[in-house]
Amino acid sequence: MADLFFYIFSALTVGSALGVVLNRNTVGAALCLLLSLLGTAGLFVLLNAYLLAVLLVLVYAGAVAALFVFVVMLLDMQGGVKRSAKKFTAVASVGALALLFTGLALTFGPGQLSAAPPAATVPVLGASLKLYGYQLFTTYLLPVQIVGFLLLAAMLGVIVLSRRYAGSEDAK
Repeated sequence: MADLFFYIFSALTVGSALGVVLNRNTVGAALCLLLSLLGTAGLFVLLNAYLLAVLLVLVYAGAVAALFVFVVMLLDMQGGVKRSAKKFTAVASVGALALLFTGLALTFGPGQLSAAPPAATVPVLGASLKLYGYQLFTTYLLPVQIVGFLLLAAMLGVIVLSRRYAGSEDAK
């Protein structure tokens, strides 16, 4: 039964991720992103990582995806005519693909992955929420604050960019 749920959540995640990339409508792409995040949360539940699943739904699906939909609607962006690929875009795509395959070859090459130790000897990671909270607010406090500041700056930038001025045509 768990295998069936794995295949369902995997198909949901991959299919909606393709919908994000291939969708021309930005609101539709944002909703596909939300569906992809929910599928990923379902995979976390299957792995018994309930905290990660709840955080993914609350933080990403609840806040970031909603903010993205709000920003897209605020900017009133419409999908336009697809432009032809330029030479730089083609070269960058080939370079990114080469980097991807190089990384995969280095990661999964011969002798790179060792056998996992027996499950009885490995402690459960994330089993203690107290330890997780302690590390979040001591060891990882600066990265959390930097991410919060970047999100605030992005939100303020969107508000400034979407503001309609009195002299523009949109101010009617």
